[in-house]
Formats: sequence, structure tokens, C-alpha cells
Amino acid sequence: MSIEIGQSFPAFALPNQDGKIVNLADFAGKWLVVYFYPKDDTAGCTIQGKGFTASKQDYEAANIEVVGVSQDDIDSHKGFCNKFGFTIDLLSDTDHKLINAVGLGQVEYSGVKYWSRTSYVVDPEGNLRKIYENVKPQGHELELLENIKQLQVLT
Repeated sequence: MSIEIGQSFPAFALPNQDGKIVNLADFAGKWLVVYFYPKDDTAGCTIQGKGFTASKQDYEAANIEVVGVSQDDIDSHKGFCNKFGFTIDLLSDTDHKLINAVGLGQVEYSGVKYWSRTSYVVDPEGNLRKIYENVKPQGHELELLENIKQLQVLT
């Protein structure tokens, strides 16, 4: 079962790349982008992480936080962040609790199944406002930023 627009985003408590537990409640009063990506240190995921890192100040200026989520473990996330200088949190969902709670689908690439690249926009009250499925990593962060700014004007 997947989450639908207007529903509360599932509560989560997941470790980031430094082992610090990050909760949905940490973002109360802010807009939040939760982007799911297939695997650390792969081409598309690197492009996406670099894009969000480069845009971090623009997001923060608009009261928007960004977290990435994959099934990779903390050590993998730490190495990925260090290798590319990411300044965004990458959350580890090794037991797939949040992945399953949002109903994320899988895609197959070269015979290997991965969780699909999907982004969720959560409003300051914790409600899901928009879903982006089968995301193309190049420039996605700019599209998201502009779309969220438009949503902010409407609320």
C-alpha cells in the first residue's frame, strides 16, 4: 500500500551517515524533501546527491530541508558523503521500514532489483503534498525547489 497526497507522511526514526537518529518530528514547521535513491556511489545517485548539496543553501533559505534515503548501511552512506563532500543527510533504511511504509516500488537494472528513485514533498504539518516517481537525477533538485516555492505561495 502506498501513501497518497494529503495523508500524513509516515513517522520515521532512521540513522544518518554519522549514526545520529533523524526523526520526522525533527522537521516540524519546515517543508521537507525525502528522496529515495537506489544505491550509494552509483552514477545517478551521485548526480542527485551533488545537486542537492549544491542547492542546500537555496533550500534552507526557503525553509526546506532535504534528506536522502536508501537501503545502504551507515558506513556506506558515510563513505559516499565523504567521497563527494555531501552536506545533506543520507538516512539508512536497511530494514525497509520507511521504504515499505511509503509503498516504494522496485525497478530492475542489469538484472538487479533496486528501489525506484522517488521524491516526496512533506509540508510543515507533516502531510504529503507531492510525489515525484521515476525521477531523472539531473536537475531534479531545481525542479523540486521551484515547485515547493509555488506550493508555499498557495498555502
